[in-house]
Amino acid sequence: MQAGFIHYLTLFLGVLALSTSAIFVKLAAAPSAITAFYRLLFALLLLLPLLLLNKAYWQDLQSLSRRQWQTGLLSGLFLAIHYILWFESLNYTSVASSTVIVTLQPLFSFAGGYLLFKERFNVSAILSSIVALLGSFIIAWGDFEISMQALYGDLLAFIAAGFITAYFFIGQHMRQKLPVVPYSILGYAASTFFLAVYALSQQLSFIDYSQNTWAAFLGIAFISTILGQMLLNWLLKWLSTSVISMSILGETIGTCILAYFILGEVITLQQGIGIIVTLAGLGLFLFYKNKMRT
Repeated sequence: MQAGFIHYLTLFLGVLALSTSAIFVKLAAAPSAITAFYRLLFALLLLLPLLLLNKAYWQDLQSLSRRQWQTGLLSGLFLAIHYILWFESLNYTSVASSTVIVTLQPLFSFAGGYLLFKERFNVSAILSSIVALLGSFIIAWGDFEISMQALYGDLLAFIAAGFITAYFFIGQHMRQKLPVVPYSILGYAASTFFLAVYALSQQLSFIDYSQNTWAAFLGIAFISTILGQMLLNWLLKWLSTSVISMSILGETIGTCILAYFILGEVITLQQGIGIIVTLAGLGLFLFYKNKMRT
């Protein structure tokens, strides 16, 4: 019971930290690929001392089979594509709309969990997930602009949701045998490499940015990645991708609140109703999902 409480408390803190992602992207006056590159590069540099000081982590990486290395590299590629698509979507549509769509990962994780891991859900869990998704749509509905530009941004965010779900599925598999630090380092290193290659192919600058942008790079690396995404990577050993994906819906709520205070984006009555509905559906889903295990 205590372990379960710790896991869900960690899940809450991870989602809260992850809610800062879109804010930092908006504050960083840089191309999407560069923001993603420094997000993962700085996160990687923060994690490297843990790897250097722990011989067991080195042994864990050295013991990986060729197929496991390939799987880890694939997860890095998926993560890189996710960030490029999502960060780019923020240039075309609102923070609320983009975040809502990119957190619709349950649409992918439910199908993948059923097909890959034979995961089953009772009717109550499915209905509560629909309630949570409905709440997310309510939040974003007022922000949806009827224009090709906004639709393009929405499409990018939706595809990005598919890639991050694939990343978490790989993590769910690899985290059963690999600790979170070496697993994260492997994925982040691969993703950093792919992002660097992409940025170079687009002839993007790696250095000509303001102090505020560099501060945003550091913030998204430490808060959003280390305290956010890495905590979710750690939880993959105990919680399924579907549970984590559902919980990430809460990122929308945190992002809307932060956007109000930092970016001046007003939270409308419609968004407030959506926040309540999302919280209710999310809470019910976690309750019924946990009930199935007992």
